[in-house]
Amino acid sequence: MKFSVLHTKNAQYQFAVTTDGVHRGVEGIPTLTEAMHLTLAELKTRTASATTSITGELAPPIAAEIELWGAGVTYLRSRDARKEESGVPDVYQRVYEADRPELFFKSTAVRARGTNAPIGIRYDSEASVPEPEVAIYINKHREIIGYAICNDVTARSIEGENPLYLSQAKIYIGSTAIGPDITPAWLAPAANEMSIKAKILRGSALIWEAETSLGALNRTLEDLVNYVFRCQDFPHGLILSTGTGIVPPMDIALAAGDIVEINVAGVGTLSNTVEVIPEK
Repeated sequence: MKFSVLHTKNAQYQFAVTTDGVHRGVEGIPTLTEAMHLTLAELKTRTASATTSITGELAPPIAAEIELWGAGVTYLRSRDARKEESGVPDVYQRVYEADRPELFFKSTAVRARGTNAPIGIRYDSEASVPEPEVAIYINKHREIIGYAICNDVTARSIEGENPLYLSQAKIYIGSTAIGPDITPAWLAPAANEMSIKAKILRGSALIWEAETSLGALNRTLEDLVNYVFRCQDFPHGLILSTGTGIVPPMDIALAAGDIVEINVAGVGTLSNTVEVIPEK
Protein backbone atom coordinates (compact mmCIF):
# COMPACT_ATOMS: atom_id res chain seq x y z
CA MET A 1 0.00 0.00 0.00
CA LYS A 2 1.15 3.52 -0.87
CA PHE A 3 -0.24 7.02 -0.52
CA SER A 4 -0.54 8.79 -3.86
CA VAL A 5 -1.42 12.28 -5.01
CA LEU A 6 -3.41 12.58 -8.23
CA HIS A 7 -4.56 15.30 -10.57
CA THR A 8 -8.11 14.16 -11.33
CA LYS A 9 -10.82 15.52 -13.59
CA ASN A 10 -12.40 17.39 -10.68
CA ALA A 11 -9.49 18.17 -8.34
CA GLN A 12 -5.79 18.90 -8.13
CA TYR A 13 -3.52 17.11 -5.65
CA GLN A 14 -6.17 14.59 -4.58
CA PHE A 15 -5.05 12.16 -1.88
CA ALA A 16 -5.43 8.44 -2.55
CA VAL A 17 -4.52 5.08 -1.11
CA THR A 18 -2.94 2.96 -3.84
CA THR A 19 -2.77 -0.82 -3.79
CA ASP A 20 -1.69 -2.89 -6.80
CA GLY A 21 -2.14 0.14 -9.05
CA VAL A 22 -5.69 0.86 -7.92
CA HIS A 23 -6.27 4.31 -6.39
CA ARG A 24 -8.95 4.75 -3.74
CA GLY A 25 -10.14 7.90 -2.04
CA VAL A 26 -10.59 8.32 1.71
CA GLU A 27 -13.63 10.15 3.01
CA GLY A 28 -12.65 13.34 4.79
CA ILE A 29 -9.10 13.34 3.36
CA PRO A 30 -9.39 15.16 0.02
CA THR A 31 -5.72 16.18 -0.14
CA LEU A 32 -2.42 15.38 1.53
CA THR A 33 -2.94 18.47 3.69
CA GLU A 34 -5.82 16.84 5.58
CA ALA A 35 -3.78 13.65 5.95
CA MET A 36 -0.97 15.67 7.56
CA HIS A 37 -3.44 17.05 10.11
CA LEU A 38 -4.06 13.56 11.53
CA THR A 39 -1.95 11.76 14.07
CA LEU A 40 -0.05 8.72 12.82
CA ALA A 41 -2.51 6.40 14.57
CA GLU A 42 -5.51 8.23 13.11
CA LEU A 43 -4.02 8.14 9.61
CA LYS A 44 -3.39 4.41 9.81
CA THR A 45 -6.98 3.77 10.90
CA ARG A 46 -8.63 6.12 8.41
CA THR A 47 -6.70 4.94 5.35
CA ALA A 48 -7.50 1.31 6.09
CA SER A 49 -11.10 2.06 5.09
CA ALA A 50 -10.40 3.59 1.65
CA THR A 51 -13.15 2.35 -0.67
CA THR A 52 -14.02 4.69 -3.56
CA SER A 53 -12.02 4.04 -6.72
CA ILE A 54 -10.63 7.18 -8.37
CA THR A 55 -8.61 7.80 -11.53
CA GLY A 56 -6.21 10.53 -12.45
CA GLU A 57 -2.66 11.50 -13.38
CA LEU A 58 0.01 10.69 -10.81
CA ALA A 59 1.29 13.99 -9.42
CA PRO A 60 4.15 14.94 -7.11
CA PRO A 61 3.17 13.79 -3.60
CA ILE A 62 2.75 17.25 -2.13
CA ALA A 63 -0.10 19.76 -1.64
CA ALA A 64 -0.39 23.49 -2.16
CA GLU A 65 -0.17 24.30 1.57
CA ILE A 66 2.82 22.07 2.35
CA GLU A 67 6.43 23.28 2.24
CA LEU A 68 9.37 21.08 1.32
CA TRP A 69 12.61 21.75 3.21
CA GLY A 70 16.06 20.25 2.85
CA ALA A 71 18.91 19.24 5.10
CA GLY A 72 22.52 19.56 3.99
CA VAL A 73 25.90 17.99 4.78
CA THR A 74 24.27 15.09 6.62
CA TYR A 75 26.53 12.42 5.09
CA LEU A 76 30.32 12.16 4.97
CA ARG A 77 30.24 12.10 1.14
CA SER A 78 28.16 15.27 1.07
CA ARG A 79 30.67 17.02 3.31
CA ASP A 80 33.56 15.95 1.08
CA ALA A 81 31.78 16.96 -2.13
CA ARG A 82 30.91 20.41 -0.78
CA LYS A 83 34.53 20.91 0.33
CA GLU A 84 35.82 19.90 -3.12
CA GLU A 85 33.65 22.40 -4.95
CA SER A 86 33.76 25.31 -2.52
CA GLY A 87 36.16 28.19 -2.16
CA VAL A 88 35.47 28.13 1.60
CA PRO A 89 35.59 24.38 2.43
CA ASP A 90 35.91 24.89 6.19
CA VAL A 91 32.24 25.96 6.32
CA TYR A 92 31.11 22.44 5.41
CA GLN A 93 33.48 20.67 7.79
CA ARG A 94 32.17 22.79 10.64
CA VAL A 95 28.48 22.20 9.87
CA TYR A 96 29.07 18.44 9.51
CA GLU A 97 30.50 18.35 13.03
CA ALA A 98 28.10 20.87 14.60
CA ASP A 99 25.11 20.08 16.78
CA ARG A 100 22.89 22.35 14.65
CA PRO A 101 22.19 20.92 11.16
CA GLU A 102 22.04 22.89 7.93
CA LEU A 103 18.35 23.34 7.08
CA PHE A 104 16.91 25.33 4.18
CA PHE A 105 13.64 25.95 2.38
CA LYS A 106 13.59 24.03 -0.91
CA SER A 107 10.28 23.91 -2.72
CA THR A 108 6.52 24.27 -2.94
CA ALA A 109 4.01 22.30 -4.99
CA VAL A 110 4.31 24.61 -8.01
CA ARG A 111 8.08 24.05 -8.23
CA ALA A 112 8.02 20.29 -7.54
CA ARG A 113 8.09 17.65 -10.26
CA GLY A 114 6.81 14.09 -10.01
CA THR A 115 8.28 10.94 -11.48
CA ASN A 116 8.70 10.93 -15.27
CA ALA A 117 8.41 14.73 -15.38
CA PRO A 118 11.36 16.92 -16.45
CA ILE A 119 13.69 18.39 -13.86
CA GLY A 120 15.59 21.60 -14.57
CA ILE A 121 19.17 22.82 -14.66
CA ARG A 122 19.90 26.55 -14.68
CA TYR A 123 21.20 28.11 -17.91
CA ASP A 124 23.59 30.25 -15.84
CA SER A 125 25.21 27.37 -13.95
CA GLU A 126 28.26 25.71 -15.46
CA ALA A 127 27.61 22.48 -13.57
CA SER A 128 24.49 21.04 -11.94
CA VAL A 129 24.07 17.68 -10.25
CA PRO A 130 21.38 15.42 -8.84
CA GLU A 131 21.30 14.87 -5.10
CA PRO A 132 19.44 11.60 -4.33
CA GLU A 133 17.75 11.72 -0.94
CA VAL A 134 15.08 10.17 1.24
CA ALA A 135 12.29 12.62 2.12
CA ILE A 136 10.31 12.23 5.31
CA TYR A 137 6.71 13.39 5.73
CA ILE A 138 6.18 15.02 9.13
CA ASN A 139 2.62 15.71 10.26
CA LYS A 140 1.55 18.74 12.31
CA HIS A 141 2.06 16.63 15.42
CA ARG A 142 5.77 16.19 14.57
CA GLU A 143 5.38 12.50 13.73
CA ILE A 144 6.99 10.89 10.68
CA ILE A 145 4.10 9.43 8.69
CA GLY A 146 5.85 8.36 5.51
CA TYR A 147 8.81 8.31 3.13
CA ALA A 148 9.42 9.26 -0.50
CA ILE A 149 12.38 9.90 -2.79
CA CYS A 150 13.62 13.42 -3.42
CA ASN A 151 16.07 14.65 -6.05
CA ASP A 152 17.45 17.88 -4.61
CA VAL A 153 18.86 19.14 -7.92
CA THR A 154 21.63 21.65 -7.25
CA ALA A 155 23.49 24.20 -9.36
CA ARG A 156 26.85 23.07 -8.03
CA SER A 157 28.97 25.79 -9.60
CA ILE A 158 26.75 28.53 -8.13
CA GLU A 159 26.80 27.10 -4.60
CA GLY A 160 30.53 26.46 -4.90
CA GLU A 161 31.20 30.06 -5.85
CA ASN A 162 29.77 31.31 -2.56
CA PRO A 163 27.72 29.50 0.12
CA LEU A 164 25.51 32.61 0.36
CA TYR A 165 24.23 31.72 -3.11
CA LEU A 166 22.60 28.58 -1.67
CA SER A 167 19.04 29.72 -2.41
CA GLN A 168 19.85 30.43 -6.06
CA ALA A 169 21.58 27.06 -6.36
CA LYS A 170 18.69 25.18 -4.75
CA ILE A 171 15.41 26.99 -5.47
CA TYR A 172 14.34 27.48 -9.06
CA ILE A 173 11.90 26.01 -11.59
CA GLY A 174 12.18 22.22 -11.71
CA SER A 175 14.92 21.99 -9.08
CA THR A 176 12.94 19.46 -7.03
CA ALA A 177 11.64 16.05 -8.00
CA ILE A 178 9.74 13.99 -5.44
CA GLY A 179 7.86 10.71 -5.51
CA PRO A 180 6.85 8.47 -7.01
CA ASP A 181 4.43 8.19 -4.06
CA ILE A 182 4.58 7.92 -0.25
CA THR A 183 5.40 4.77 1.67
CA PRO A 184 3.52 4.80 4.99
CA ALA A 185 5.82 4.84 8.00
CA TRP A 186 4.39 1.59 9.37
CA LEU A 187 5.24 -0.22 6.10
CA ALA A 188 8.67 1.29 5.49
CA PRO A 189 11.89 -0.65 6.07
CA ALA A 190 14.38 0.34 8.76
CA ALA A 191 16.85 3.09 7.88
CA ASN A 192 19.79 0.71 7.44
CA GLU A 193 17.68 -1.33 5.01
CA MET A 194 16.86 1.69 2.83
CA SER A 195 19.61 1.42 0.24
CA ILE A 196 19.75 4.47 -2.05
CA LYS A 197 20.94 3.87 -5.61
CA ALA A 198 21.27 6.51 -8.30
CA LYS A 199 22.43 6.73 -11.90
CA ILE A 200 22.63 9.16 -14.80
CA LEU A 201 21.88 7.85 -18.29
CA ARG A 202 22.94 9.80 -21.38
CA GLY A 203 21.42 8.11 -24.38
CA SER A 204 22.42 4.47 -24.07
CA ALA A 205 25.47 5.28 -21.91
CA LEU A 206 25.62 5.03 -18.13
CA ILE A 207 27.77 8.00 -17.15
CA TRP A 208 27.51 7.74 -13.36
CA GLU A 209 26.09 5.53 -10.65
CA ALA A 210 26.53 5.30 -6.90
CA GLU A 211 24.94 3.82 -3.81
CA THR A 212 24.54 4.56 -0.10
CA SER A 213 22.00 3.90 2.65
CA LEU A 214 19.80 6.03 4.85
CA GLY A 215 21.55 4.22 7.69
CA ALA A 216 24.74 6.18 6.84
CA LEU A 217 23.05 9.46 7.80
CA ASN A 218 25.19 11.41 10.25
CA ARG A 219 22.13 12.55 12.25
CA THR A 220 19.01 10.88 13.54
CA LEU A 221 15.72 11.63 11.87
CA GLU A 222 14.35 12.72 15.25
CA ASP A 223 17.16 15.26 15.56
CA LEU A 224 16.32 16.75 12.15
CA VAL A 225 12.62 16.91 13.02
CA ASN A 226 13.32 18.66 16.32
CA TYR A 227 15.54 21.28 14.69
CA VAL A 228 13.28 22.06 11.73
CA PHE A 229 10.39 22.80 14.11
CA ARG A 230 12.46 25.17 16.26
CA CYS A 231 10.91 28.66 16.12
CA GLN A 232 8.83 27.53 13.13
CA ASP A 233 5.12 27.01 12.61
CA PHE A 234 4.04 24.23 10.26
CA PRO A 235 0.25 24.03 10.74
CA HIS A 236 0.00 21.53 7.88
CA GLY A 237 3.19 19.62 8.62
CA LEU A 238 6.06 19.57 6.14
CA ILE A 239 8.24 17.42 3.94
CA LEU A 240 11.93 17.29 4.85
CA SER A 241 14.51 15.89 2.45
CA THR A 242 17.23 14.44 4.65
CA GLY A 243 20.37 15.14 2.61
CA THR A 244 22.43 13.19 0.12
CA GLY A 245 25.11 10.58 0.65
CA ILE A 246 26.01 10.26 -3.04
CA VAL A 247 27.23 13.17 -5.15
CA PRO A 248 28.77 12.85 -8.64
CA PRO A 249 32.50 13.64 -8.92
CA MET A 250 33.58 17.04 -10.15
CA ASP A 251 33.91 15.90 -13.79
CA ILE A 252 30.25 14.83 -13.99
CA ALA A 253 27.44 17.34 -14.60
CA LEU A 254 23.86 17.06 -15.85
CA ALA A 255 23.02 17.89 -19.46
CA ALA A 256 19.74 18.33 -21.32
CA GLY A 257 18.26 14.96 -22.25
CA ASP A 258 19.90 13.02 -19.42
CA ILE A 259 17.75 10.66 -17.38
CA VAL A 260 18.26 10.50 -13.62
CA GLU A 261 17.00 7.39 -11.84
CA ILE A 262 16.93 7.04 -8.07
CA ASN A 263 15.84 3.86 -6.30
CA VAL A 264 15.28 3.50 -2.57
CA ALA A 265 14.67 -0.02 -1.29
CA GLY A 266 11.15 -0.38 0.04
CA VAL A 267 10.14 3.08 -1.24
CA GLY A 268 10.29 2.96 -5.05
CA THR A 269 11.99 4.50 -8.08
CA LEU A 270 12.00 8.15 -9.13
CA SER A 271 12.91 8.83 -12.77
CA ASN A 272 13.24 12.22 -14.48
CA THR A 273 14.58 13.64 -17.71
CA VAL A 274 16.67 16.82 -17.62
CA GLU A 275 15.93 20.10 -19.38
CA VAL A 276 17.65 23.49 -19.32
CA ILE A 277 15.72 26.34 -17.71
CA PRO A 278 16.38 29.18 -20.19
CA GLU A 279 16.79 32.88 -19.64
CA LYS A 280 13.51 34.78 -19.85
